[in-house]
Amino acid sequence: MFDTGIGAADPVTEAHYQPHRRPLDLACGEAGCSIDAIDVVINSHLHFDHCGANATLADRRIVVQSTELEAARAGNYTFPELIDFDGAIYDRIDGETEIADGLVVLPTPGHSPGHQSLVVCTQDGTLLVAGQAMDFSATAPAPGGGCASAYASAHLARRATHHVGRSLAPWPDWLDRIEQFNPARVVFAHDGATFAPRITTDR
Repeated sequence: MFDTGIGAADPVTEAHYQPHRRPLDLACGEAGCSIDAIDVVINSHLHFDHCGANATLADRRIVVQSTELEAARAGNYTFPELIDFDGAIYDRIDGETEIADGLVVLPTPGHSPGHQSLVVCTQDGTLLVAGQAMDFSATAPAPGGGCASAYASAHLARRATHHVGRSLAPWPDWLDRIEQFNPARVVFAHDGATFAPRITTDR
């Protein structure tokens, strides 16, 4: 399982976000799987809205970057009870790691120091589960006008720069490694849109 949803927070945070939660077992059932079938959790990062139901999966392996776990335990980062609960078993990794055949965890820092994404290699092409490596699939309005950096913008900037031989716009360093996997689809934690660079239409 990649990320486990929104955890309980303090009254101020609850009032700000006003989350609507579903029990993890119900969400799994709606997706056609059983919570008992989950043996590994991969957290993109340890903010409360991404690791909230980890305790429901106590005694199972939680794959996290060492830098992320250190940041979460340093204070003023997340809610401590969501991190060090009874039965928490952390598999601390440092950098890129293949955790099983066709499943590669890649560091994608930025939103948090130890943010990571998951590459899933399938017969239908490679899927990148990007978490919150970027908030949006395509461009998004930025405060004061213009567009905030988003995955499609960074992807196109990288392609254009390599085509013309000079830098046209910045992109995250980790995008170079991701592009080597040539993902057919990229999905995000906070954007329902899927980035699919190789989908074309007949003319």
